Amino acid sequence: MTSARRFFLFLAVTALLAGCVSQRLTLRKGECIVFLGDSITELGVKSKGYVTLVREELDARFPDLGIQIIGAGVSGNKVTDLQKRLGPDVIQKKPNIVAIYIGINDVWHWALKNLQGSTKEQYESGLREVVARIQYSGAEVILCTPSVIGEIPDSTYGQNPMLNEYCAISRKVAKDLSVRLCDLHKVFNTYLLEHNSDKKEKGILTIDGVHLNDEGNRLVATELLKFLRDS
Repeated sequence: MTSARRFFLFLAVTALLAGCVSQRLTLRKGECIVFLGDSITELGVKSKGYVTLVREELDARFPDLGIQIIGAGVSGNKVTDLQKRLGPDVIQKKPNIVAIYIGINDVWHWALKNLQGSTKEQYESGLREVVARIQYSGAEVILCTPSVIGEIPDSTYGQNPMLNEYCAISRKVAKDLSVRLCDLHKVFNTYLLEHNSDKKEKGILTIDGVHLNDEGNRLVATELLKFLRDS
């Protein structure tokens, strides 16, 4: 490799590392983090749930900061439900950081009897409103893409084509509104490509193709913790 190529490679790596660091949020004493979402987040406050794992890790890393963790997940929620309860369940808590993990039911409910998902237009406009209102309150946002509906990482399988479209919307909203993106869908698919060679519908990261098992909760917690650091 020539010296010029080594120099440009160094610049590229430096820029990449700088971007990763800039994505991280500095935690300060007494701050509050709210995890907003559906049943995945509602279950996340249980003993091995991702919300609990994040709290335990932050307590261990930064015992003097006294970070407050609030789980604001409600089973069955879609983005339209977040719009309705954002005030009392999030903004009135005066959080410093809000992690939004939504989108599964907006897609999944189209395939379930007597339920209805969100159109792409509803999903995008609702997500934009939720993020903008949180930003206006002064809190930082971490926006997660919806993870999986079924654990077969094939873009043509089941509801994956539609889910991919909604994930693309989440990525676009994060970019347009300049908020941090936690791309859980990409992370899950990468993991499943390596660990689900038998193409099982469930049992690798979820208990039923949607709701997280212990490994899934650990994976989500690990990804979210990458955004958090002390001063």
